[in-house]
Order: sequence, then structure tokens, then C-alpha cells
Amino acid sequence: MSNRNPRTAGRKSAGRLTRNSKIIKTIINAIQAKKGENIVSLDLRKIDEAVADFFIICEANNQPQIRSLSENVERQVFEKCNEKPYHQEGYQSMKWVLIDYVNVVVHIMTPETRNFYKLEEMWNDGKAEKHSD
Repeated sequence: MSNRNPRTAGRKSAGRLTRNSKIIKTIINAIQAKKGENIVSLDLRKIDEAVADFFIICEANNQPQIRSLSENVERQVFEKCNEKPYHQEGYQSMKWVLIDYVNVVVHIMTPETRNFYKLEEMWNDGKAEKHSD
């Protein structure tokens, strides 16, 4: 019986991501291009229970901006990294859109939703890095 996580079974063999990986830089640039705010990347690689190597979390002030950010992230990652999301959710409510690329999960949230769920606190064993605009 395998102990392998089914989420990570399809990971590319190139190895784990780093902060300098192309997909992470592409996601952060795509968020910055559409004026996403309070961008934080969480390095979760040293946490055994983590569902990804990195979380990238940001805020948008309204539903149209959440849609714009989400669409830009997906478009840029596909164009520059040739990757489509493994899973995505939240497009109905537009309060928290999650875009899952297996090794990296993007969270685009309203400030109120981010404050309520406090992902950075929940995953505070991960190393956080802020990305200014």
C-alpha cells in the first residue's frame, strides 16, 4: 500500500518548487499586474501535513477584481508555464477563489474573508514572504 498523496502523484519529476520557480514568479507577477494587494507567499515545504509546497495569498477589494485577478493568474500561468489548474473553486461566490496547481495553491480573497480564515496563522509553521507591488 502506497503512502503517496493522490494530490501529489502527478507532480512533475523536476523536483520540488522553490521561491524562484517560474510558476511562482508568474503567479505573483500576474497578481501584481491586476493590482492584487497584500500578497504573501507561504513556503510549506517543511510541513509534512501541507497539501502543497507553497500557498500564494492575496486580497482584492471587490468581486470584479477577484475575477480579473483569477483569470489573469490562469492565463499567465498557461501562457508562460503551459500549466492548467488541477482544481479551482470559488468562482460562484467570488469571496475566495482558490486555484490549485498541486505544488502551489493560489488564494484570492476579499479582506474580510482573509481576516476570517487567517490562513497565514493556520499555516504559521511555513515561512512567509511579503511581495510588494
